[in-house]
Amino acid sequence: MDNTQLLKGVLDLAVLAVVDDEDGYGYDVVRRLRAGGLDEVGDASVYGTLRRLYAAGSLTSYVVPSESGPHRKYYGITPTGRAQLKTQRDEWNHFSTTVTNLLQGART
Repeated sequence: MDNTQLLKGVLDLAVLAVVDDEDGYGYDVVRRLRAGGLDEVGDASVYGTLRRLYAAGSLTSYVVPSESGPHRKYYGITPTGRAQLKTQRDEWNHFSTTVTNLLQGART
């Protein structure tokens, strides 16, 4: 199975979920996604998703000075983003339950 195609379909949901837990800068979001088990997620994909979600009003951003390098742009979730997260979470739960049921039925 091609995990990259599956990941493309759920990256918005995964990024929103990670940022809903705690605001984060780009690489921090990548690191948390990988720590959560999405080992194959690419940096460029996450940065592009952050920019797209920000442009859509699902995320807000702010800059935090860093003592050990350039300033970091942090992303936080907006009320629009929380509504999107809830909708996508519900859709994912329905979809994954449906596929699981189909797979279990295929075994019997």
